[in-house]
Amino acid sequence: MDMAHMLDPAAAGIVIGGTFAATALRSGVADCSAALAATGGLLRPRFRGDLVRGALAPVVAQANREGLLRTSLRPSGDGAIDAALGALLQTRSLSAFVTSDDTARETRVARAVRAVRTLALGAELSPVFGLAGTLVSLSQLPAEGLARGQFMGAISMAVLTTLYGLLLGNIVLAPLSRAVERRVEAEEASRREIADWLIARLGPSCSPGQAASSGAARRAYLREA
Repeated sequence: MDMAHMLDPAAAGIVIGGTFAATALRSGVADCSAALAATGGLLRPRFRGDLVRGALAPVVAQANREGLLRTSLRPSGDGAIDAALGALLQTRSLSAFVTSDDTARETRVARAVRAVRTLALGAELSPVFGLAGTLVSLSQLPAEGLARGQFMGAISMAVLTTLYGLLLGNIVLAPLSRAVERRVEAEEASRREIADWLIARLGPSCSPGQAASSGAARRAYLREA
């Protein structure tokens, strides 16, 4: 099979350009930015919960040994967890930890939902623009007829735009959407394990006056997780 016959810049331009333009118009700048960021994030190393937990272990040990007020916060490599732990150390309340952690998680999940939705929309639109390219190509055929070479070129472009639309949607955009979704699900599960571990280990060190509210916060967090 001659792969050179599979390359048509004009057909690719119609499908790719049309799909991206329509997706941007329907989703908006914020959602497209989230999709680009999430797609680029797939190239970065995965979230390593074991490394973050290992970095937090000395902080937890110091808190259990000396109390929360004397505990020094050390960077764990994850800003959201550090912020939540800092709120706990400052207020000696699990409620502050849960509130900070929930806020960060909601922000991450909302951004991921926008990214997944945008990529899925692009996957739905790409076959449409494959068909649009086919119609554009066929519309160039003059009514009075044309030479065999021109006819074959128009038919080739019509077929390739349909093929490009299917490939872009089912081989590129739809798999990217699922890859982003799987990455987020795995990371959030790992983060919840770390947060649950911190709540269990640091809960007894919270101030007695806040024990009831802290216990309620922990139960609510565990139910949500």
